[in-house]
Amino acid sequence: MTVLEDRIAMTDASTEQLDAWFERLERMPVPEGFRVEIVGGSVFMTPQRDTHWQIIRRFLWAIDDRFGRGAIVFSDVRIDFPGHQNGFCPDVALLREGAKKDAKGHWRHQDVVFVAEVISEGTAPNDYGPKKFAYAEAEVPVYVIADPYQGRCFVHTDPEDGDYGSRTVVDFGTDVDLTGTSVGLLVPTDEFPRDTPRD
Repeated sequence: MTVLEDRIAMTDASTEQLDAWFERLERMPVPEGFRVEIVGGSVFMTPQRDTHWQIIRRFLWAIDDRFGRGAIVFSDVRIDFPGHQNGFCPDVALLREGAKKDAKGHWRHQDVVFVAEVISEGTAPNDYGPKKFAYAEAEVPVYVIADPYQGRCFVHTDPEDGDYGSRTVVDFGTDVDLTGTSVGLLVPTDEFPRDTPRD
């Protein structure tokens, strides 16, 4: 087998395992207002807080303002990413125009052009670590982490060799200016709410 054939076989096996996991999870009584995703083969279930959702909405509004309502954009929809059993449900994922589902009915990570994740206390290490590397491996051009606990956005661009070559820190209150990237997006953060850690 070639390296490419090995990768395709591993991806197919991982997708089948993820399909089985998500089928089981869909039958479980997951509480209302919780989101479930699989990162590196581990299941994470997190409650969505109002601060979290308000920031997601503002990203979605910025995408609507730039691309219109016909844009292929999702929140909390499963997309499988490179690595061991990575069935992520990004807070915001923008797909390229004309993106289509694969033969199994899944959206393809190859079509994702922008991801934004809003930090939750319990899963922050995933967003800063394994998810960032998986998005870079998938060559997602722009990945933004919005951290309401720090009051900052971390903008990652230039994916190469499984990591991002560039990182810019933007304080809440300053626009996240992605007009110089392939996404061409401007995200105002002056109304991004802050959050405080729970004791």
